[in-house]
Amino acid sequence: MTICLGKFGWLASWYGLSTKNHSEKIYLRPDVLHHIESSKAGLYIRCGITSHGQMTTLLTGATGFVGAAVLRTLIAAGHNVRALVRPHSDRRNLSGLDCEIFFGDLADTDSLKRAVRGCEALFHVAADYRIWVPDAEKMKRVNVQGSVDLIHAAAAAGVSRMVYTSSVATLCPRDDGVPVDESNGAELSDMIGAYKQSKFLAEEQVKGLAHRGMPVVIVQPSAPFGPGDVKPTPTGRLVVEAASGRMPAYVNTGLNVVHVDDVGAGHLLAYEKGKAGETYILGGENHTLQWILTTIAELTGHSPPRVRLPHWMVMPVAYIVEGVARVRRSGEPMITIDSVRMSRKLMYFSIEKARRELDYSPRSAVEALRDEIEWFYEHGYVARKARKKNLHRQNEPS
Repeated sequence: MTICLGKFGWLASWYGLSTKNHSEKIYLRPDVLHHIESSKAGLYIRCGITSHGQMTTLLTGATGFVGAAVLRTLIAAGHNVRALVRPHSDRRNLSGLDCEIFFGDLADTDSLKRAVRGCEALFHVAADYRIWVPDAEKMKRVNVQGSVDLIHAAAAAGVSRMVYTSSVATLCPRDDGVPVDESNGAELSDMIGAYKQSKFLAEEQVKGLAHRGMPVVIVQPSAPFGPGDVKPTPTGRLVVEAASGRMPAYVNTGLNVVHVDDVGAGHLLAYEKGKAGETYILGGENHTLQWILTTIAELTGHSPPRVRLPHWMVMPVAYIVEGVARVRRSGEPMITIDSVRMSRKLMYFSIEKARRELDYSPRSAVEALRDEIEWFYEHGYVARKARKKNLHRQNEPS
């Protein structure tokens, strides 16, 4: 990726750099960039060389899966995007995209105040998204207080329109599997795990700010699939394992599958058409985990899983795997206690409100899975089999 600074001539003299072809942009060597990243937050770096209009939009979470999709959408719509990025974060999702990078952190209130200066719009997508964490309080500090601090800073800076990314995790799925909408609220006691608890608390805080006049629209993405899952996320890891033929069994659960680029488009629609203080589910199609794994198997040429495991059988394994991860400090395990608890319900959601009020129209679940698998193939996460079956799969019968 070519890295260049905007009109920061003082940095050129500081580092003894000259411009290319006498242009205003100063291209930095990787060693210089590394030094800048380790310095004080608040320096700007611009990727690409396209000129921009006057309006500046601050975007958090641009290096992540959903945030990168929002970034691509905003750039395509003509927004001049300033991406709030932690200094040492993985920036592969920014490669080749024309945006301004501002080094800062949701835990650093001063950096947030500097980041929003001169911005007219805010898309707050960033969150610590992990099903399992050794330190739940740190996650809550970022997801809850960081969100409140950012919205306050944006309002003080005169930002006129904000979109906050919550999650369907804050809703309460029904026991009978009937899809729920934005009105099916939950209590904190319904939230399983640190991530859901933190998003629930953050959404409650943001709703309170909106009711006090903050111009915030709230969106609730479901389970995204598609290109750019560099980490990968928990759902992305499921796809990697299934696409590699390493998913011989499943549990009886279900997800709302949505293409990540449709989630990105939904953010822009919420910004343009959404009502402040309202929430909108950005989802797609409801499918069982068995259907998802069978579809992945057909797309990749593997055999679909045949064994359905009862939840009571999987739970002891989750305790063991999670315990080993804590002792070894080896990161998030593939299966966790909270994920097994969550899987006891079909996490199905309705997108009718977003269709009606935002003109939101997502593509099929098959396309979302296909695009994610192709991206994993292209970037070396999954080895492609010699033969791949063609898929013209319809939705599972209701």
